[in-house]
Amino acid sequence: MRLFTVDAFTDTAFKGNPAAVCLLDSPVTDRWMQSVAAEMNLSETAFLLGDSLRWFTPAVEVTLCGHATLATAHVLYSTGAATGQVEFTTAGGTLTVNQLPDGGITMDFPAKDVTPVPVPEGLEKALGVTPVSVGKSALDLLVEVDSEETVRSLAPDIAALSAVEARGVIVTARGTKTDFVSRFFAPNVGVPEDPVTGSAHCALSPYWSARLGRDSLVGAQLSARGGIVHVRHAGARVHLAGKAVTVLSATLHA
Repeated sequence: MRLFTVDAFTDTAFKGNPAAVCLLDSPVTDRWMQSVAAEMNLSETAFLLGDSLRWFTPAVEVTLCGHATLATAHVLYSTGAATGQVEFTTAGGTLTVNQLPDGGITMDFPAKDVTPVPVPEGLEKALGVTPVSVGKSALDLLVEVDSEETVRSLAPDIAALSAVEARGVIVTARGTKTDFVSRFFAPNVGVPEDPVTGSAHCALSPYWSARLGRDSLVGAQLSARGGIVHVRHAGARVHLAGKAVTVLSATLHA
């Protein structure tokens, strides 16, 4: 089977968020996919069979993943396997992607509303900062802090953060060169810090659109690799756009 490594939400190799993409030629077991994902040891490995798309971290299957969806679409477009609009059937619903004239890709994802909640026990100590506010989406906690520099300099206690009940913790603030910035920590699904997280922007987009009064925004994820995500809030949906670069193309023999 064909296997690719793609850097997503970037136009530069070795930046953005790397995802593995496996183009299946026949059905396989969940155990096999989990083993491949553990072998690849990236935040997500995507498996595509027909229009069915699934994503696995090295530890578990996840129900929504932006960067590995972008990586999969990039593989299809760049190899000529697809043109125009592509629909993926996933555990997170039907996801639609389109190629943009500049070579980028836009993805139609479900919006995740954020509801204010009290600061969970242990969160402030685990992050090492005092939140401005804390909210909860269907997937994650969203923690706003006072500045971009606070987000950039975070050095959380990952072991302590894994005790917080959530898929992941999004830490965000107003940006200086972009509309907002963020980082994403998900030790509970085997990802201590994700370089660039499309699914987190499903919550960040409506959150910051309400704060800033604009539907179209640009977010920067301030991980060591870094990445840019263009977002547009459209009611119950969020449109995520970014570029991707193939860095490896191989054959999987196992």
